[in-house]
Amino acid sequence: MREETPEQPRPLRTGLTTGSCATATSLAAARLLLGGEACDAVEIVLPKGQRVSMRLEFCRPCAGGAEAGTLKDGGDDPDATHGALISARVALDPRPGVRFHAGPGVGTVTRPGLVLAVGEPAINPVPRQMMTEHLSALAAERGYAGGFEVTVCVANGAEIALKTMNPRLGILGGISILGTTGIVRPFSCSAYIASIHQAIDVARANGLQHLAACTGNASEDAMRGHYGLDDSALIEMGDFAGAVLKHLRRAPVARLTLCGGFGKISKLAAGHLDLHSRRSSIDLPQLADWAAELGADGALQDAMRAANTSQQALALAAAAGIALGDAVCAHALAFARSIVPAEVRLEVFAIDRQGRFVGRALESAS
Repeated sequence: MREETPEQPRPLRTGLTTGSCATATSLAAARLLLGGEACDAVEIVLPKGQRVSMRLEFCRPCAGGAEAGTLKDGGDDPDATHGALISARVALDPRPGVRFHAGPGVGTVTRPGLVLAVGEPAINPVPRQMMTEHLSALAAERGYAGGFEVTVCVANGAEIALKTMNPRLGILGGISILGTTGIVRPFSCSAYIASIHQAIDVARANGLQHLAACTGNASEDAMRGHYGLDDSALIEMGDFAGAVLKHLRRAPVARLTLCGGFGKISKLAAGHLDLHSRRSSIDLPQLADWAAELGADGALQDAMRAANTSQQALALAAAAGIALGDAVCAHALAFARSIVPAEVRLEVFAIDRQGRFVGRALESAS
């Protein structure tokens, strides 16, 4: 059972990335190979100079080399990889340098558009740099002139990856080894935003020019059914509409459809780029004002302002023959248009809780 939330607020605890875990475990295994002893903790230096000590679950010889493992601690960040056993197997190689391999639970890149080439293990550049720097320093310290073969593994990584965007990005077989600072900052959302950007880049690299950015599963299903789009064209934006719209300035496509629940689309219509309840709220008076522009009388406006939810306000408008859903989508489209470059054709759809369309606004093809 999950522990109760403490009544007194406390600072959120940071964690360490999968890249930091891979660095610590590869260093411990290499140290054992080069005449060291098996240890139960290892210190590494993060990209910005911080030193951290990481506890090891094991550090031992294995066939062809040595291996070490640690449990990933994501701090207070809601991360699919929190608690995963991440390990590295290291073998010595007379050739200088460090070569990386995807072990069980680490994905392989199968589509263009990512920072890594097709066929490469999904170990991102900063973790590769971290491992290379630590292993190179160890080799210099021990007078070793050769190189290293590093295989990173994640227990149950293939199953964990199903909770991430990896399959849609064409990263198959497991998770990605990630991190730019080595530290997981709770609720920073940077990893999620980066995955949105990756999804757009992969779709573009594979020739997809109509993308649908959706807030959740129901809106994805609606778009899949309406347009028959390939999963690679469905961008799981969650609450981060701004991450999609701003990225299209750098990486435009021919056509973008935005689809989400009516409440979230109403937030976008009101000028919010982060649709999470922590960052923005539904503006019922604004909905009533938009209904007034469509002919809603004073009693209806008052009822909408007093509504408990946006869905209730929508239902009140619909009962009076007021096309509030379309109006909200039109306002959302206008706001998105102020951000997205002119060459991108825009559409906005709103759905109800059953996944049915309750509003739409479409730009005509130029």
